[in-house]
Amino acid sequence: MPCDMLVFGGTGDLALHKLLPALYHLHRENRLPQDMRIIGISRKSLPREHYIDLAGRHCRAQIERKDFSETSWLSFSERLEYFAMNAEQTADFGRLASFLGVNGQRGCIYYLATAPQLFESIASNLALTGLTGANTRIVIEKPIGHSLQSALAINAKIGEAFSEEQVFRIDHYLGKETVQNLMALRFANALFEPVWRAAHIDHVQISVNETIGVENRGEYYDHAGAMRDMLQNHLLQLLCLVAMEAPVRFDADSVRNEKVKILQALRPISGMDVQDKTVRGQYSAGHVGGHNASAYYFEKGVDNDSDTETFVALEAEIDNWRWAGVPFYLRTGKRLAKKTSEIVIQFKPVPHSLFNDSQANHLLIRLQPEERISIELMAKTPGKGMHLEPVELEINLAKAFQDNRRWKAYERLLLDVIENDSTLFMRRDEVEAAWQWVDPILKGWQQHYQRPRPYPAGSNGPEQAHSLLEKNGCAWH
Repeated sequence: MPCDMLVFGGTGDLALHKLLPALYHLHRENRLPQDMRIIGISRKSLPREHYIDLAGRHCRAQIERKDFSETSWLSFSERLEYFAMNAEQTADFGRLASFLGVNGQRGCIYYLATAPQLFESIASNLALTGLTGANTRIVIEKPIGHSLQSALAINAKIGEAFSEEQVFRIDHYLGKETVQNLMALRFANALFEPVWRAAHIDHVQISVNETIGVENRGEYYDHAGAMRDMLQNHLLQLLCLVAMEAPVRFDADSVRNEKVKILQALRPISGMDVQDKTVRGQYSAGHVGGHNASAYYFEKGVDNDSDTETFVALEAEIDNWRWAGVPFYLRTGKRLAKKTSEIVIQFKPVPHSLFNDSQANHLLIRLQPEERISIELMAKTPGKGMHLEPVELEINLAKAFQDNRRWKAYERLLLDVIENDSTLFMRRDEVEAAWQWVDPILKGWQQHYQRPRPYPAGSNGPEQAHSLLEKNGCAWH
């Protein structure tokens, strides 16, 4: 069926830097429906030609030169429309309905690339003006709320306008190639299944570290912090993919059922446990990449006496048969020494070591800056004697598939929305289960006045984060 994609927040960073470049790539590869319109929506009063010029400047800046074709851009720009409206005014949605010419023969995808506080208003107004029929879908970005209570309210309001099958809660980490390769690694290779359990795995580390500060997101970030912005969604999603059982089949409900089971099995961290199981941090002035960096509380839009965390590390445990007793260490932060997103599966040492220099194996799954999977094994060095050193067996995904262009996460996820495949999107109960686990930690920080620990910009975070692992004889990778 023909459909249109309406991007609320069409002049914002997400639309211009991520969504439109991704849609351009899909258009160039003939993946979009032939007569699909892409309609940017914003309060700004812009002629259509000005919006096309704005989109063109940003797409040219974001897309690699070898992948950009003026001919393809010209045909893509013919899809672009622009509509100025106030997303909180019901009357403007009546004008939008007239603009669309809704007659039941075209579907609509509503992408809410807006501030979360507009989600409920947009969904309600779409319903009031008859724009939520069976042929429509709605895409919402994280964060979905700032607590369990607010997430329940947003989900309830959206649920009044759209059925659950029409709602796509997007987490762009799930669109990354290596994240999906994690599922392939686990469920398509007999090598790992027998050892993917507590009997053989010592611990798991999941890190998403950034060198940048809050940049132009200070006002939002100061009300969110690292826990709400990153850990509650991105890191918990990665934890689910590492820990989940094999689904009955690879379809949306089967995959998401297994992820929900993991979230429900997470051991609660509440009360005084937050002192032992979690670490909050906030960056102070320092040096990153050879440049001076100011303290967080001097960033634009941030309160000078802010106690918002820019770093969080915690130890999680999963109370089920496969993972009982295996700690999962989660860590994320800004203004750290190195940008990296990775999962480390640390195996237990051999039961009896014949060699003094033998070490335990680990599996490294790196999401960025490069996408690769490697396993570290012990091997004998050349020469006399049995001297061992760790060596890597590596799968470099870029080299392994040199003839294939690397898809960006939003390309894959947008195409899934268009094709009505919700496998890589979060279900309502999944979002709420994540908040149900995170909420007691946030409350524990408030109740016990656990202020963020300062750490210099360009460092590896607060010293206390290392103690989480050191008490068990481990260290961050």
